[in-house]
Amino acid sequence: MAQVRIPTPLRRLTHGQEVVQADASTVGELIAVLEQNYPGFKDRLLDEKGQVRRFINIFVGEEDIRYLQALDTPLQQGTEVSIVPAIAGG
Repeated sequence: MAQVRIPTPLRRLTHGQEVVQADASTVGELIAVLEQNYPGFKDRLLDEKGQVRRFINIFVGEEDIRYLQALDTPLQQGTEVSIVPAIAGG
C-alpha cells in the first residue's frame, strides 16, 4: 500500500483528502487505481499519449520518476508518492 500526497489543486477529486492510500506495484498501476477511486485523476496526470504531463512531477520517495523507470517505477509497501504540479514563476 502506497501513501499518495495529493496537491491542493487535485484535492477536490479526493474529497479534500491530502493523503490517500492505494495498493499498486508500479506508478502506472497507482494512477489506474486513483482513476478508479477518484474519476478524472488520470486525465489530470497523463496526456493523450499516456505519458506524465510536462507540468506534473511524480516523486517516489525523493526521486522524480522521470529519472527512474517513469510509469514502470516499482512501488514498495509503505512507499510515499508525491504528485507535484510544476509552478511557473518569473
